[in-house]
Amino acid sequence: MIPAATVAKLHNALPFWLSLGLIPLFVFVATQGGLWLLLMPLSTWWLFAVLDAFTGLNLENADLQTTEEQLFWYRAITLIWFPLQFCVIFGAIWYVSHTDHLNTLEQILLFFGVGIISGTIGINYSHELMHQRNRLERWLSDLLLASVLYSHFRSEHLLVHHRYVGTRRDPVTARYNEGFHRFFPRVLRQCCISAFKAERDMLARKNLPWHDLSNPFWKYWALQAVLLLLAFAIGGIPGVALFVFQAFVAIWQLELTNYVEHYGLTRKYLGDGKYEHVLPRHSWNAAHKASNWLLINLQRHSDHHYKPDRRFPLLQNYTEADAPQLPYGYTIMTLAAMFPPLWKRVMNPRVRKWRQMYYPEITDWHPYNKALHPAPR
Repeated sequence: MIPAATVAKLHNALPFWLSLGLIPLFVFVATQGGLWLLLMPLSTWWLFAVLDAFTGLNLENADLQTTEEQLFWYRAITLIWFPLQFCVIFGAIWYVSHTDHLNTLEQILLFFGVGIISGTIGINYSHELMHQRNRLERWLSDLLLASVLYSHFRSEHLLVHHRYVGTRRDPVTARYNEGFHRFFPRVLRQCCISAFKAERDMLARKNLPWHDLSNPFWKYWALQAVLLLLAFAIGGIPGVALFVFQAFVAIWQLELTNYVEHYGLTRKYLGDGKYEHVLPRHSWNAAHKASNWLLINLQRHSDHHYKPDRRFPLLQNYTEADAPQLPYGYTIMTLAAMFPPLWKRVMNPRVRKWRQMYYPEITDWHPYNKALHPAPR
């Protein structure tokens, strides 16, 4: 266990600030154009995959008695990210709208890089912020999600995913043998609907209609509309198109991550619409040090689902005795997910091993594979 006093030291928090390096790198590649634009994916996915090979695994856990004050340097990076991302997105729209430095292909590659920043970093930080209780952090989460046109993710994640993970009622629990090419369109179609229904049902329990102003979807739509109008004011129709494109890239990365996090892991059906409680075994765990720096410990996902409000520096690592382990960090696993035959070759044997280890009494997995059990009550 890492003592709280050690956790609190600045030098221990600094590796999680590596995302800041993407900002000057982005400015550099935007001014250079050409093949330099490839540095954005190379400096995130590929660089951190290589760093994982050298830095190895981090199996240590922080003292859970560490206080909020001692986590100041960890929280700070998530608090300052939105204004930085805002400047990147709209600064880039202004740049391509007021210069002829980049041709059309280069502009697309540039905004692919913007999407890497707003997806790999921005959505991940918004995920951390939405789980906190204070209003500032929740607002920053909403602003980050609005900047990628995926505001409903907060409602879907908090009200649907965490409650129903590992069951048919959770759209983002990837089913066994379901390739990402099928998962992605299904999730895009189902998640917004399930999020809206979850908010509608909460209002109904208070005897309020769905269109009551307390429905956060009004805020979601308003924030997204404002940012779309800003993109239009700066760059016209091309500016809006580039804004939407970076949002799509960000969403694609989010759902790739969702696909990896729970692939094939289902909660045991107990009958009568009931399922076992969520346990660390229902999420894939990865202890790869460098990619956890980039993703602020998102790969310790087993503990996140077990204790959703635990801040990222305090997320605990689990051994294979308690949670299934990914062979590589998310940077490699999300790439593998883009190639279904490769993904199934790597992951399907691990899912079968997980089933035998935790649920040897289940002999017919067909209802789990096809999500045929009743939805949880």
